[in-house]
Amino acid sequence: MATITERQVLDALRNVIEPDLGRDIVSLNMVKDIRISGADVAFTVVLTTPACPLKEHIKNACINAIRHFIKEAKEVTVEMTATVTTSNPIANQSGNPLAKVKNLIAVGSGKGGVGKSTVAANLAVALAKLGAKVGLIDADIYGPSIPTMFGLKHEKPAMVGKTLIPVEKFGVKMMSIGFLVDAKTAVVWRGPMISSALRQFMSDVAWNELDYLIFDLPPGTGDIQLTLTQSVPLTGAVVVTTPQDVALADVIKAVAMFETVKVPILGVIENMSYYLLPDGTREYIFGEGGGARLASEYNLPFLGEIPLGKEVRQGGDEGTPIVIRNPESEQAKLFMQAAEKLAQQIAIHNANALSQKVEIEL
Repeated sequence: MATITERQVLDALRNVIEPDLGRDIVSLNMVKDIRISGADVAFTVVLTTPACPLKEHIKNACINAIRHFIKEAKEVTVEMTATVTTSNPIANQSGNPLAKVKNLIAVGSGKGGVGKSTVAANLAVALAKLGAKVGLIDADIYGPSIPTMFGLKHEKPAMVGKTLIPVEKFGVKMMSIGFLVDAKTAVVWRGPMISSALRQFMSDVAWNELDYLIFDLPPGTGDIQLTLTQSVPLTGAVVVTTPQDVALADVIKAVAMFETVKVPILGVIENMSYYLLPDGTREYIFGEGGGARLASEYNLPFLGEIPLGKEVRQGGDEGTPIVIRNPESEQAKLFMQAAEKLAQQIAIHNANALSQKVEIEL
């Protein structure tokens, strides 16, 4: 019987296309550690994110390709792992405090009351649950809510020298002004002081290695948003809305703001989309489909609809995000799907950015 060669394995796997990137997994350098023992073939596929929603699809495609093109192959073992990609120009930059952060993601909205912090918290925890290294900066200096949502209202970050150590829970590293001032103390600061605090959260905190650092922005398009976009190269932004027209009108302004400062929109999430009745029917209290229509009109990815639910509110009040509190709930499952879609969009963005960089260099 003819011996199976590594070249045969690679040639077979050139027929497996990474659906998001549109190229075969061999040319994308995703195939590693090929091992051949007689008629048994084993190898590792390195995905662009542990949150890849197409993991099983790619794995099955690999197995099918080996069996189709190498008839003598018997046992086919595919190990799936992931290394999150980055197109961050400051990655590995000597002396930069965010040099080990691969992707910086802003979560924003044009107005308050849309549940943006709930979305940011659950996306962060969902990505951590999927195996990523995640950080979360509460950039709402006037109204910090992340300490409450994670049950850390009385937590204080440690310090090593002049460097703050982020508070960590549910696999997410966090920093918030709420950890540094008394909960009953109003932050009465002018714009420059607010901007300075945000910069310190980036420069004076030991974030170390992170796949995703999420910024929970305050409502609107003011000082914090401009400070962030001018201080660091954001990978992109997620825009949160609710279905009603008044929210959509303000979200359009947020989309315009990010486009003006050349921050890509990675996706739109519609929160409070509907109320799920006990019999399984949906009550569209605030209207229906506004977020999806907005995404379609502006040619933006739509990351999903999150329904209203008492447990989501209770989780925020009690300090346990819904993806941890009740992972089998519809809201938790939809947050997990939204996190996967977000990771997918980040990987696509990074691949396109790196491809453009190579073309420019050539």
